[in-house]
Amino acid sequence: MDISHFIKYLHYISIFIVFSCLAIEFVLLKPQIDRKMLKIVYKIDGYYGLFSILVVAAGLTLWLWIGKPAEFYHENGIIYIKLGLFIVVGLLSIIPTVFFFRNRKGDDSDLVEIPGRVRSIIKLELLILLIIPMLAVLMANGVAVF
Repeated sequence: MDISHFIKYLHYISIFIVFSCLAIEFVLLKPQIDRKMLKIVYKIDGYYGLFSILVVAAGLTLWLWIGKPAEFYHENGIIYIKLGLFIVVGLLSIIPTVFFFRNRKGDDSDLVEIPGRVRSIIKLELLILLIIPMLAVLMANGVAVF
């Protein structure tokens, strides 16, 4: 296995882990949870952030150095839509992360109200993350925009 295969694998598995972490957060977040559960969600959110960085690092490595020629990507607007959507997800994720960070300390048995917007943002992130791989498939199969 050469390095390009490893980077592709790292990219794919990181995408799966990012989506899984976000889905687990969504399932665990009820309108009200105890702080012990919030601490668990906070840790999962940390893994979500870490693997998001790996997705970006591996993706950029494939794009700029070891994947298909850079022109393949530069000439297809889908890459910019994918990047834009991933940036949107990253920006959206700041709100839940800050909420988890600010509310993680305290007695484990304390109940924490989870704002509806936090769950809504996570739901929106999941939806956007479902669209990005479809765009990747279109791009890999030669479908181009602009």
